[in-house]
Amino acid sequence: MSKKQSSFWRLIGYMRNYKGMVALNVISNILTAVFTALSIPLLVPFLEVLFDRRELILEQPPGGFSAEAIAAQFNYYISQLIVEQGKESALIVVCGAILSVFLLKNLFRYLSLFFMAPVRNGIIRDLRAQLFDKLLRLPLPYFSEERKGDLMSRMTSDVQEVESSILNVLEAVFREPLIIVGALSFMLYVSPGLTGFVFVLMIFTGVVIGGIGRRLKKSSNAVQGRLGNIVSIVEEALGGLRIIKGFNAEAYQRRKFAEENNGYRYALTRLLWRRDLASPLSEFLGIGTVAVLLWYGSRQVFSGVLDAETFLTFIFAFYNVIDPAKSLSKSVYNVQKGVGAMQRIEGLLDAPVSIQDAPGAKPLSEFKEGIAYQQVTFAYREDEGPALKDINLSIPRGKSVALVGASGAGKSTLVDLLPRFYDIAQGAILIDGHNIKDYRLQDLRAQMGIVSQEAILFNDSIYNNIVFGLEGVSPQEVEAAAKAANAHDFIMATERGYQTNIGDRGNKLSGGQRQRLTIARAILKNPPILILDEATSALDSESEQLVQQALLELMKNRTSIVIAHRLSTIQYADEIVVMDQGAIVERGTHQSLLDKGGAYQKLVELQAF
Repeated sequence: MSKKQSSFWRLIGYMRNYKGMVALNVISNILTAVFTALSIPLLVPFLEVLFDRRELILEQPPGGFSAEAIAAQFNYYISQLIVEQGKESALIVVCGAILSVFLLKNLFRYLSLFFMAPVRNGIIRDLRAQLFDKLLRLPLPYFSEERKGDLMSRMTSDVQEVESSILNVLEAVFREPLIIVGALSFMLYVSPGLTGFVFVLMIFTGVVIGGIGRRLKKSSNAVQGRLGNIVSIVEEALGGLRIIKGFNAEAYQRRKFAEENNGYRYALTRLLWRRDLASPLSEFLGIGTVAVLLWYGSRQVFSGVLDAETFLTFIFAFYNVIDPAKSLSKSVYNVQKGVGAMQRIEGLLDAPVSIQDAPGAKPLSEFKEGIAYQQVTFAYREDEGPALKDINLSIPRGKSVALVGASGAGKSTLVDLLPRFYDIAQGAILIDGHNIKDYRLQDLRAQMGIVSQEAILFNDSIYNNIVFGLEGVSPQEVEAAAKAANAHDFIMATERGYQTNIGDRGNKLSGGQRQRLTIARAILKNPPILILDEATSALDSESEQLVQQALLELMKNRTSIVIAHRLSTIQYADEIVVMDQGAIVERGTHQSLLDKGGAYQKLVELQAF
């Protein structure tokens, strides 16, 4: 099976969750095809009565379920009507039968659409949910290699393309072949030779249309890729508006956007040219087939092989094939286009989750002893030099360690390894004497509270941002955490207090206010291990002084790893670890390191943490 076919059938596999609705849809489509097929032979008695060419059958034929037996019974019934009530009454009955059949045909056609609608929408919901779940499970290294805007495009426009291009045609895929088979069966019954002639013409038409359709997938990939680039540029621009305006870079951003936008226009135009060729081409080929059929069929009527009524009915049957065939040919185009988008989605769905629970991972319900880094060497990429080199560090439970060093020394990398944001290839990190890879990932991270340099907040209320990820928390506990982080007063000064929405990334708050909310979030979680990655760097002097005391209280009797650029944050740590170019160069208390007169003293003098 080719990759293209695999993508299509993978999408169809999502129907397993909607078996009942799919079954009802299939039944409705079968009945639609049945009544479509029944509508065709009903025209024969109508035409024969209308043109006074019906041969009356006065003796009831033997019963049976073959096509001939059913036709004979129907002809006998019409003959009886003509004899007993006259031709006009018989014509009314035939017209009523035709009307009833078409009513039932369209009723079941609507029901097939009715049952398919929740299936289509459910598949899109499931696909988006699976994509979002995968995004949450993918490790941080994956996002270092991908553009955020492109990932957003896969979640939105690519999924929408799949819905409009593939799922829209499922109805045609399920229904039209049944109608075509029914109509062709009648045509084959009427004239095998004429049907074979039509079949050859249809194969030729399908080959021509299919050849054009195969080019659509490549064009679709180009369009979706361009759209992903556009979303990336917009996302970056919205996130960096302050810098763009500050550096007068609007013209540069416009040129960058215009280049990608023009590329998208060109790629989309080529795609639409090819897609829009489907309908006129299929119609022209269909009319060409009809013209050849009229010529060939008329010769058979002239030669007496077929009578006129049967040939007209054959033409009507063929008409019932044309629309479904056009619909299927259009479906081929759309599926080709949608498969391109589906393959981009699969690129995300099939991305390996390199950081996950090991088989037989054990729980970590309580942190008891301490943390140990043993000969840890780590590089972000194999083709890059190590960010950490042979790190050996022990942190007993309840003790605090401050990491200091110049920018790029490896401090943040060291703490990012503890919650397994990244996995190491050399050495080991232990908690209570066991490798952190042996613990369940969720349990491991539950032991930690993290306050990073960048205040990560969400477009939600202040209350929900503090409670984030926790359950069973009382409002009193939230308020106590906010007070400890010196956030309660400014929260109560907002319009709705704790229910105030803080905007995208907390942009309605100042930098210091945002950081205090993240500290309140860590205080509320009450974790045994605390990671403070330059947690006070965004605070003004007054706020820092107030929050510093709260952090010192929070750090009591906890295992704390602190990264800071300010002496006031680190001087009370039980141990200070000095790092340089990914290695530990000094360690000790604040005073002992000052007395040593080495790298730490130079950092203190320069305040270059």
